[in-house]
Amino acid sequence: MGVIGYGLGVVGAGIGIGLAAFGATSSIARQPEVEGRLFTIFILASAFVEALALIGFVVTLIAK
Repeated sequence: MGVIGYGLGVVGAGIGIGLAAFGATSSIARQPEVEGRLFTIFILASAFVEALALIGFVVTLIAK
């Protein structure tokens, strides 16, 4: 049962990172001069989403 919950969490993280990447690339395409700031924000957002996925993995292991 925990594996299913972790799988759903990973799908959510993948969707979150995908949406962040889509927003960043769309913004950079519209305004190339803000690429540096947007890239930094994108990396931070991806790290936070990935951290949540890793927390879900740890909770799944602990709950077993």
